[in-house]
Amino acid sequence: MKYRLLNVLRGTFLVSDDAPKNWLFIIFVSFLAAVMISSSHSADKKVHQIATLSEEVKELRNEYFDLHKDVQRMKLESKITQVLQEKELYPSEIPPQKIKVKTQQAN
Repeated sequence: MKYRLLNVLRGTFLVSDDAPKNWLFIIFVSFLAAVMISSSHSADKKVHQIATLSEEVKELRNEYFDLHKDVQRMKLESKITQVLQEKELYPSEIPPQKIKVKTQQAN
């Protein structure tokens, strides 16, 4: 055990007779570490993007409700009457009447 630890600390396992096997393992582990780091950075980037988009959705939803409320107010009869009075248009004092058309049937 002590011999193996000293072997690793001195780096003799990298230049011994079975060194190519050790180098391949080290390269493989390094590649896996690089893939893991890349995957972690990609996941973090997506989490930040999701948070940003969620915040934007909340803002747009609030804006939609504010505009919808304003449109509902503008559609009220009292508001329409007020706007038309500013343009000097007033509601009719005579109520509307239905026009009935009688058709003659051919005998």
